[in-house]
Amino acid sequence: MKVQKFSCDDVEIVEKNVMSDGFFKLKEYRVKHKLFRGGWSPTLSREILERGHAVAVLPYDPVLNEFVMVQQFRTGAMATCDNPWLIEIIAGMIEPEEAREDVCIREAKEEAGIDIQDLHFALSYLSSPGGTTERIHIYMARVDTSQAEGVHGLDSEHEDILVMRVPEIDAMAMLREGKIDNAASVIALQWFALNKESLLKQWSDNR
Repeated sequence: MKVQKFSCDDVEIVEKNVMSDGFFKLKEYRVKHKLFRGGWSPTLSREILERGHAVAVLPYDPVLNEFVMVQQFRTGAMATCDNPWLIEIIAGMIEPEEAREDVCIREAKEEAGIDIQDLHFALSYLSSPGGTTERIHIYMARVDTSQAEGVHGLDSEHEDILVMRVPEIDAMAMLREGKIDNAASVIALQWFALNKESLLKQWSDNR
C-alpha cells in the first residue's frame, strides 16, 4: 500500500484569527496545502475549535469482572438523543504541564471516588480533526469496583456524576446495542475487548 508522505511542512498558514476567546477558543485558519495531484490548493478558510486535550479512563476490576462507568448530562447530546444523560467512561482535560497519568488518577477520584491500582496506556485519537485540535488519550485502569458508588463531581464545575458498576457482559451488550454511543467510551471498550488477554496478563505480572 502506497501512502503519500505529507507533513506539516507541506502546509502554509496564510493567516490565523481569533474569533472567540472564551472557555473554548475558536480560531479561523486560512491555509494552503500541497495536493495529491501536484501543486497547491487555493487558500482555504477553516474554523477550528481549540479546547485543549483530554484523557479518558476505563476502570476495570479483573476479580469481579466489572467496569466503573459514569452517567451525566451532556448538552451536546440533546440534538440527537432522547436521553442526554450519557453512559460514559471517566474523562478530564489535561492542564498545562500536567502529566496524563496524573490526570487519570485525579479524575478517577473526582468523578467516581475510586483509586487506581494499575494504569495502562491504550491509544490516542483525534476526536474530530476537521473542526477541533483536541486529542484524546485512552487508558485502562485496574481498580476495586466494590468501592465505587454514589454521586460525585466538583461543585465548582457544577458536576453531577452518577457512578455505575457495570458487569463486563452488560457493558459489551450495551455497546453492541448502541446504548453506549460516545466516542471515547466506544473506542475504549472495543480496545479492551481486543486486548483483554494481554492486558490482564500484564496486570497479573505487575502484582
